[in-house]
Amino acid sequence: MTYDFHASTGYWVTLSAHHYQQRVDAELRPFGITFRQFQVIAWLKCEGPLTQSDLARRMTIEPPTLAGIMTRMESMQWIVRTSCNKDRRKKFLDVGPAAEPVWEKIVPVLNKVRQEATRGMSSDEIEKLHGLLSQVLLNLGESVQPAHQEETSANSS
Repeated sequence: MTYDFHASTGYWVTLSAHHYQQRVDAELRPFGITFRQFQVIAWLKCEGPLTQSDLARRMTIEPPTLAGIMTRMESMQWIVRTSCNKDRRKKFLDVGPAAEPVWEKIVPVLNKVRQEATRGMSSDEIEKLHGLLSQVLLNLGESVQPAHQEETSANSS
């Protein structure tokens, strides 16, 4: 029995996502930020305060993996933890005071990588690609939430 990777949607989606993440990571490295740290800041900037489990779900990683990322980011004041008024055991994560200058460095990098990745595509083709990938997610049982404007300009990078 043989399997043709080149005919596989999963192959192309996974390979593209992996290389995109690596490129963003390499472009952010000179600024002292990783791809995962960028994701934390972006989700919190776009969605507002989130619990660790909600943030981990959005980032498609396990909460214990996120815990290590958060510890470093908290020590750098890129994020802050606050208690929920209704349930003191529940903690929310939010953008910290030192994150704004980092965010100002991140956005141009993300826009640059996005432009490189979509070079040669028209805006209609890019919109079609987003629609097709949204359909793949829906077909796999994932709810697709409409992107916020700021999220569209940064996080969909």
